[in-house]
Amino acid sequence: MSYAFLSGPRLDLRPFEAGDVDFFLKWMNDPETRGLIGETRPQSRAEAEKYIEKINSDSSRVWLAAVRREDGKIVGETGLLRMFSPWRTTDLTIIIPDPAEQGKGYGTEAVNLMLDYAFGYLNFNRVAIGVVGFNAQALAFYRKIGFVEEGRQHEGYYYNHQYHDFVMMRILAREFKPEA
Repeated sequence: MSYAFLSGPRLDLRPFEAGDVDFFLKWMNDPETRGLIGETRPQSRAEAEKYIEKINSDSSRVWLAAVRREDGKIVGETGLLRMFSPWRTTDLTIIIPDPAEQGKGYGTEAVNLMLDYAFGYLNFNRVAIGVVGFNAQALAFYRKIGFVEEGRQHEGYYYNHQYHDFVMMRILAREFKPEA
């Protein structure tokens, strides 16, 4: 039985389980998804199983499955990476990889849950994210949440025979307004 770590109106965020390996296999091996998240090689079932074990045992991050409550389907993943308490800073990750599940508010709900956890429970002051410069949809999404651009790594990301900018964004605790 799965237990939610964080819950919103429509989503539960919970640790990944061994039975979630097919979610990883499908999306980590999808060329378009890989291009947006920086994965450069395919993943086998055994590697996906080890990956789930690793992310659940790594104390420097909290990585969770975003599960639709109505039917238990995983619609995405989100987490806090490189959590560094002395500086009260961390990085965010979120992906809703299936285009059929995008644009339904799941990303906003998941990010709001994670930011509320980071700022309200862990007492972080700063959450950052890096976004591929050609991903206009993601850049608009993060701006809507309240993230602001801090800088660019010009031609810092290589995909599909071209160099692209990598956009660095952040949100501070005092700027966070839940349910943006």
